[in-house]
Amino acid sequence: MAEEETTGAETATETKPLTARDIRVSDDEREHVVAVLQKAIGLGMLNLDEFTERTDKALASRTRGELNAVLTDLPGLLHPGAAPSHPAYQAPTSTYAPGQRLELNAKYSSLQRGGPWLVPPAMVVRNKYGSTKLDFTEAQVSTPVVEIELDSKWGSVEIIIPPQAAVDYNAITEIKFGSLDDKTGSNGRAGSPRYVITGRIHGGSLVIRNPRRGFFG
Repeated sequence: MAEEETTGAETATETKPLTARDIRVSDDEREHVVAVLQKAIGLGMLNLDEFTERTDKALASRTRGELNAVLTDLPGLLHPGAAPSHPAYQAPTSTYAPGQRLELNAKYSSLQRGGPWLVPPAMVVRNKYGSTKLDFTEAQVSTPVVEIELDSKWGSVEIIIPPQAAVDYNAITEIKFGSLDDKTGSNGRAGSPRYVITGRIHGGSLVIRNPRRGFFG
């Protein structure tokens, strides 16, 4: 009996192995995450209230798991070593799911996407008293058609597509006190990828163009 009690006591004192999520974080790591959150609000991924709430959590975090919790739903910003260990969790992949839609917001601010960024099959751009620039020149596009829904009020939207691509903006429902300037001349023509633009422009402008050539280009 004494032997059994001793074994039970030993089992009770066993500690669970540490994982990357349990590692303590430093002030530098907390400040780095706050800087990432500042970048996220500039890209329209977070609003001011969400930024404030997540910053408070980041500064109060003790472990990588707690710190990572404020970044898990921000594309490309997940720390792989601190990923949640829940069996239902799946780490972000390099592609969007079919039909997945991304929402971008620019309100009294500027929003830009450029370089080799990952393009979803569909996106919504909400622009109010701000400016939005979507540069698809080097973008990673995994679908032949990209749907872009605009909700622009007193703001400017600039869309840059590569020369081999085309646009289709025939389904834009309203242009009021605004303008649409297609410098590519590709509307309705064959091209890949094809950017189908819908929605409305109220008191603002939409400019569609190809990349500018260099001085010797």
